[in-house]
Amino acid sequence: MSNLENVMVELSKYIVITLMTIYTFFGFFVFQKKERKGQEKIYWIQRILIFSIHFIFSFLLYMDTKSMKVIGFYSYQVVFLVLTIILYQFVYRNLSKLVLNHMLMLLSISFIMLTRLNFDLAKKQFYIATASMVICLFIPFVIEKFKMLSRLGIAYGITGIGILILVLVFGKTIYGATNWLELFGIMIQPSEFVKILFVFFAASMLSKCSRFRQIVFITILAALHVLILVLEKDLGAALIFFVTYIFMLYIATSNAVYLFSGLISGVIAAVTAYQLFDHVKIRVQAWSDPWSDIASGGYQIAQSLFAIGTGGWFGMGLGKGLPNSIPVVESDFIFSAVSEEMGGIFALCIILIYMSCFLTFLIISMKMKNMFYKLTALGFSVLYIFQVFLSIGGVTKLIPSTGVTLPMMSYGGSSIASMMLIFSILQGLYILNQNEDEKVGKRKKIITSGQRTRDSKAQGN
Repeated sequence: MSNLENVMVELSKYIVITLMTIYTFFGFFVFQKKERKGQEKIYWIQRILIFSIHFIFSFLLYMDTKSMKVIGFYSYQVVFLVLTIILYQFVYRNLSKLVLNHMLMLLSISFIMLTRLNFDLAKKQFYIATASMVICLFIPFVIEKFKMLSRLGIAYGITGIGILILVLVFGKTIYGATNWLELFGIMIQPSEFVKILFVFFAASMLSKCSRFRQIVFITILAALHVLILVLEKDLGAALIFFVTYIFMLYIATSNAVYLFSGLISGVIAAVTAYQLFDHVKIRVQAWSDPWSDIASGGYQIAQSLFAIGTGGWFGMGLGKGLPNSIPVVESDFIFSAVSEEMGGIFALCIILIYMSCFLTFLIISMKMKNMFYKLTALGFSVLYIFQVFLSIGGVTKLIPSTGVTLPMMSYGGSSIASMMLIFSILQGLYILNQNEDEKVGKRKKIITSGQRTRDSKAQGN
């Protein structure tokens, strides 16, 4: 690489970090803006920043590879991003533009990083994201038209359990967990979609329960989901299901005993899993001291820490690190690759973007008046942020690695499809709430107008 290209790579690092910092700042500053006009201006600025960062990174990839395929792929991504903005705003009337922007930012970074790591995987991810986007366009219609969604609790639960049993019996084992099914030559991870059914199941059942006996029954069904996942040795998913249910149960009942009892049960279950499963012991030992077995069990986490440390605050520059030295870097450890080449500041901004999404999801949940919708929004919020915590916590050695993907960024067709569905469902719930607020506002205007008319008549008389 020439000296000019080296200078451009170095300069681009600081430009991108500046742009990403501004974008992230607006992701929180928008909560302060009450006027719609001010919010709209921020959303437009964010979109300009998304396309700017995406262009700079794509240009760096082209400089590094000198491949016209990168330019062609970049063009497809731009079309995808533009169409998503147009179609979502047309179909999702009154949608949360902040959530839409965050989804597009995370997807664009995912496409860029996967192109850097493995071009073929990046293309697959892109195709699945495109197909998922088309499917998601029907979600507002389903949420608005099918009021019976809240009455199918048992159906959600039985269907989810049935799918998990099917995986347990006929599934394929990859990286120690039997959580994959091969359908028509395509490998899918059904637990990613059962998560959606699980939240619907828990929200539907808990929104109607009033007796302890009902809670016991619901908890048994929820525990069956978790138990089957444990038998599949998919402990990361089992933990996500468990924590999601515990918080949904607490919110539905307002009983802190359930929350603390669940957390204590979780600790006991974790200790038991450590005793029963060898791969859990290996991960815990690698977490506690990766350097003692760096050639084997500790290799992955050690390479992750090396990558993060090497990148520092400003990164090595896109294409300048060695992220492929980390096993399974495209899925479980993509955050390490981002940290190495894009820098610690950039990675911290990504964490803050996840937090901004989570805050928006919580606001959606708190504003919902219907208990089923409220619990659904809360369940997806907890599921989403806990998965983020498990993924980033695992690659940074904060907690033992659980093998879960980073939402919207990691490679994985099932993961990206299910998370886009979750974001879209939450958008649908946000629209329901916005429409309800508009109806209430119109009623108030009618009442106020009627009162003024009566007052004017009274004064005339």
